[in-house]
Amino acid sequence: MPSNPFSFRRAILPLAVFLAYSPISYAQQAVPADVDKTPPAPPKPVPAKPQAAPAAPAVPAAAGEKLQKVEISGAKGYDERRQDTATKIVVTQEDIVRYGDSTVADVLKRLPGVTIGGVQGRGGDIRMRGLGSGYTQILLNGEPSPPGFSLDSISPDLIERIEVIRAATAEFSTQAIAGAINIVLKRTVQTAQRELKIGAQEDGGKFGENLNYQISDKSGKISYSISGSINHGQYERPSWMDEVSTGKTVYVRRTDFLNWGTFNGIGFSPRINLTLDNGDTITTQSFVNANRFSGHSNDHASAPLLTYLPTFVDDLTQINSEFATIRTNLNWIHKLADSAKLDLKLGANYNRRSSDVNTQGYEVNNTKLLDRTNSSNASDKGLTWGGKYTAPFIEDHALVVGWDGAYSKRNESRRQNDVVAINSCSDPADPNSKYCVPPINLNENFDATVTRMALFVQDEWNVTKRWSVYAGMRWEGLNTRSQGNTYDSVNNRSSVWSPILQTLWKLPNSKNDQVRLGLTRTYKAPDTSSLIPRRFISSNNNSQTSPDSMGNPNLKPELAWGLDAAFEHYLTDGGMMSISTFVRRIDDITLTKLSQINGSWTNMPVNAGQATTRGIEMEAKFPLRSVMNDAPAIDFRANASFNWSNLETVPGPNNRLDSQTPISANLGLDYKLDKIPLTFGGNMSFQDGGPVTLSANKTAYSVPKRQLDIYGLWKFDPKTNLRVSLANTLHQDNISASTYTDATGSLRQTTTTPTTVAVRAMLELKI
Repeated sequence: MPSNPFSFRRAILPLAVFLAYSPISYAQQAVPADVDKTPPAPPKPVPAKPQAAPAAPAVPAAAGEKLQKVEISGAKGYDERRQDTATKIVVTQEDIVRYGDSTVADVLKRLPGVTIGGVQGRGGDIRMRGLGSGYTQILLNGEPSPPGFSLDSISPDLIERIEVIRAATAEFSTQAIAGAINIVLKRTVQTAQRELKIGAQEDGGKFGENLNYQISDKSGKISYSISGSINHGQYERPSWMDEVSTGKTVYVRRTDFLNWGTFNGIGFSPRINLTLDNGDTITTQSFVNANRFSGHSNDHASAPLLTYLPTFVDDLTQINSEFATIRTNLNWIHKLADSAKLDLKLGANYNRRSSDVNTQGYEVNNTKLLDRTNSSNASDKGLTWGGKYTAPFIEDHALVVGWDGAYSKRNESRRQNDVVAINSCSDPADPNSKYCVPPINLNENFDATVTRMALFVQDEWNVTKRWSVYAGMRWEGLNTRSQGNTYDSVNNRSSVWSPILQTLWKLPNSKNDQVRLGLTRTYKAPDTSSLIPRRFISSNNNSQTSPDSMGNPNLKPELAWGLDAAFEHYLTDGGMMSISTFVRRIDDITLTKLSQINGSWTNMPVNAGQATTRGIEMEAKFPLRSVMNDAPAIDFRANASFNWSNLETVPGPNNRLDSQTPISANLGLDYKLDKIPLTFGGNMSFQDGGPVTLSANKTAYSVPKRQLDIYGLWKFDPKTNLRVSLANTLHQDNISASTYTDATGSLRQTTTTPTTVAVRAMLELKI
């Protein structure tokens, strides 16, 4: 006897609610008292729209009987997530703009398995499966983002869609141990469109404005699209740090920080499509962005009885910086015989950054000890190229052979001039004596070139109607060269072979259930700054918990074998549920080694053994009406991720890889009212923290983070909308700590950063 499908769907709701709430409850208990649309394989043909069945003879209705309304709908378009053998999550433009987010990071934090580091509502490193720092690859239109590029420079309104790629594919770079996130800029031109969005926001008493626009049209064989954004903002951010030392000197002190400033940005993204007479297409797309920032900071240290104060009791810093980037791509798709095609790409990018910083340091009696001016300039120039040949000559196969490469050159200079007030040194153990302040005058120049070349082959084979297999092989080589006037030349070369196998099996006797399995070889290459043996000064008051940093030219890439598995259940109304798991075994893991170099505490990256990471991800989303009769028009979504890892060369407990986020979860609702043109909803996100063991001497702690975002959308008419949102409504304080312990005692620094609620309003006009 067949099972009742309605009963099964009804069971989804409590399970999905459990997925969203159970990790939150668990994490609260665990807090100590003290996260170019280019499919991995060529798309399968969109199923042909089914022909309507012959009409049945009309049957007259009985007297008083109402005629039933019958609707016949054709097949839906191609669903990449459901039908591609290679696993991915696709986020549409509608979902991207739903909450009126001002940064891409705010959009990503709601996706399954994606977390954002740093302070709530202020962006940070993007992490998949709790891992950042190069384990998660960020792609822009299918290509690795260029050096110096920041996702914060892209307005969410310029994005067509976001692809979250959990398991690597041969077509994209396999520098993606945790996974990859592909940001695809707007490009499709369906009909003529004129759209203008005018917005404003308030955050902690500071106001900002933004304007977004899009113009698109087509004429004959030419179509074009122009998107852009202009934004202005202000900020004021207080925080404080408490220090407790039980080492050679015993003290307790506090440092208060205040940062404030303004920023301005402009973005511009034109695209032109040309269809030739022979069916070939030529596309050019560019992205131009410029930002200007002006900021100030004031640091003030205090201690009981004015004992054991740092060298600089007060720091006053002013920063003025400018950043500009230009990126352009040319794409030619040439159709060949027998449905084969050649896809060629050529791109160029240029980034430039300049910064002027003035720092003044004062001792306890307001005597100026230091007046430091620092000017730095950096530029990155690069070329990218690639192509792929698609050969669908064998039935049920989609064979692709391709290549891609990149060349980038970075030039940087730094000038630093120190003017100090004293030239003699006293005993630093005497709390009443002055410390010496040696001037650090710098005149540094260096350049670095990075060359990348890759070859790949992949095939997607439809073995049966229910079973498909994706197999790929990628070779990728990197060569980094650098030279400067303060260090010897550096030459680092590495290459990796990456075999990849993924399979999709649609379960028998079911139209909605399927299983995925993937085996991947991925890696993490050291970035250029990690290879250059050049000292970067982190702060004026150097310590074990505030060290300087220096690169290591002998770093090797981290290599990982990975296994991914998933079960997916799809509902007829577009809803779905999934559960997936992963494991990665990583060799030559990169850790940070703390030591004293020339009297200063300095961090240096080193290769140190193996690590293992594993996790489980669960997701559910569906209209509430699919599981409850007569329910309101509510769309429900929830996801939860659990991650574990351990480093063999770091003592436990809590020896997590890269301060991995152990638990993250999201719960979201969207409610569309039936009688009035209003849609509103919200999203509750949770990101666990807790203690982390970084080395035998150093530990860290971060507070679990909770965020609640709310939005409302009022549609005045088909061309006019008003979107209002509240971000970070819980405005929870962010707390982080770092502790260094050795035989002489310990030093612990705890930083507390208050956060604020951001209020945003956006008027959307289609002209």
